[in-house]
Amino acid sequence: MRAPGSKVLSLGGAVRWRADAGRVAFTNGVFDLLHPGHVDLLLAARNTADALIVGINSDDSVRRLKGAGRPVRSAADRAYVLAALECVDAVVIFPEDTPLTIIRALHPDVLIKGGDYAAADVVGRAEVEGWGGRLVIVPLTAGHSTTAIIASLRDRI
Repeated sequence: MRAPGSKVLSLGGAVRWRADAGRVAFTNGVFDLLHPGHVDLLLAARNTADALIVGINSDDSVRRLKGAGRPVRSAADRAYVLAALECVDAVVIFPEDTPLTIIRALHPDVLIKGGDYAAADVVGRAEVEGWGGRLVIVPLTAGHSTTAIIASLRDRI
């Protein structure tokens, strides 16, 4: 098994990795507090291709999208934990609010999003479908949400 740190790549490193990766699936998110819903999404994503690369929002990007109280864990910590999962082949941290730059650079064969997204709203869908790839929407695992976990922890304090 590869060391988790070796699976966390720069965008340039990910592009080089992609050249030899075969059929690639891509998903992205914050992945602040890893929970069963995240694991289910990642396993489903990996089952669509030979390799899975995960894009995660940088800390600044998360603050812009989720507010001042987030992320709970740093991008480096989130990337390391994701990279430790056997189903994840590579992780890239991106500073933008959307993963469009990574999607355009990596040309994934499959784009994966959770069931809280409508196909029409998925960033990168048009690009992936334009080069012959496909979008897969994975149903959410009921009862699991990072926002709910954080709220529950705050209620206990």
